[in-house]
Amino acid sequence: MGINGVEGDKTLQSICYKRGSLRLLDQRKLPLETTYLDIKDTKDGWEAIKEMVVRGAPAIAIAAALSLAAEVSNLASFNGTSDDAATFLRKKLDYLVSSRPTAVNLSDAAVKLNEVIDKAAAEAKEVKSVFQAYIEATEAMLEDDVMSNKAIGSYGANFLQKHLTDNQKITILTHCNTGRALHAQGALERAYCTETRPFNQGSRLTAFELVHENIPATLIADSAAAALMNAGRVKSVIVGADRVTANGDTANKIGTYSLAVSAKHHGIPFYVAAPLTSIDLSLSTGQQIEIEERSPKELLHTRGGLGEQVAASGISVWNPAFDVTPANLISGIITDKGVITKNGADTFDIAEFVRKTSGDL
Repeated sequence: MGINGVEGDKTLQSICYKRGSLRLLDQRKLPLETTYLDIKDTKDGWEAIKEMVVRGAPAIAIAAALSLAAEVSNLASFNGTSDDAATFLRKKLDYLVSSRPTAVNLSDAAVKLNEVIDKAAAEAKEVKSVFQAYIEATEAMLEDDVMSNKAIGSYGANFLQKHLTDNQKITILTHCNTGRALHAQGALERAYCTETRPFNQGSRLTAFELVHENIPATLIADSAAAALMNAGRVKSVIVGADRVTANGDTANKIGTYSLAVSAKHHGIPFYVAAPLTSIDLSLSTGQQIEIEERSPKELLHTRGGLGEQVAASGISVWNPAFDVTPANLISGIITDKGVITKNGADTFDIAEFVRKTSGDL
C-alpha cells in the first residue's frame, strides 16, 4: 500500500496534496526514478489511474477525488447556477469512476461526494459554495485515509501477535503490502514480498517501500510462493483488497487466489487487509465482481508493457488485473474498525460487523 498524505510529511508519499495542487508519485518509474506528476484536472487524474501511475484501491479513490478538487480550485470562472455546478461535478465524478471498474472504493467515494454536492447545491446561493463544499469533503477523505491506513496496521499487528506468535517474531508473505506496523512494533522477523507480475508492483513499489522503511525483507518470484511456504518460512499471508463482497469473497491483484490456495494447503493463515470502504454489501458473492482485463502488452513486453518485447508475436493473451479469492480460504479480514473473524459456521457475517461499527464511521 502506498503512503498518502498532505505535503510536509517526511515519509514516502504516493499522493502529495495541498489545496489547488496535486502530485502523484509515478509508480511506473520506481525504483530507478522517484518522479511526481502534476495532476491539474480530471483528465490527468483519469489517465494516471488508468495507466497505473497510482495503485491500491483506497489511493485510487483519493487520487480521483483530489484531481477534481485541483481542477475546481483552479477554475478561472464558472458560468452557471449552483445546480449547474453540481451537475458539472457529478459528470466529472462519473468520468473518474470509469477509469478502474473493479475497485469499489472509487465508486463508494463518488456516492459520498455526490451526497455532499447535492446538499451544498440545495443550500448554497453561490456557485463558489458548492465547489468549496466539494473541496473540503475531499480533503477530509484524504485525512480519513491516512488514519485508516494506520488503524488497519495497528489492528492487524495486534491481532497477528496475539494469534500467531509463540514468543517468536513473525514472518509474513505479502502481495502488494509491506507489514510496516508489525515492524514498528518490533514483531516482524521478515517480510517476503512477491513481484506481482505482470506489472511488477511488488518488485518495483512494495520492495521500494520496504527498503525505504528499513524493514527486513526478501523479494520472491510469484511462482516461488508455494515453495517458500513448504519450506516453513511463512507464518502468515497478508494481502490487500479492491472489493470484498457480503460473504467475504475478495477481489485483489491477480495471483492472490493462487496464494490463498497454497496457504490453505500448507495450513498457513491467510488475511485480507482493507478499509471498510472496500466492502461492497450490494454484491452477495465474488462471482458478481466485474474483473478488469488489461492490455496484452503488459505480458508481451518487459516492465509490465513499458519495455521491450519478450513474447512471440501473434500469441494470444489473457491478462486479468484481478482474481477473486473465495471466503472459505480467508482466515480474517483486517479493517480500519477491527478484524472480521468467522463465526461458528466458518462464515463471515460482514453485514453485522459493518452495522456494529457504523457508528464509528
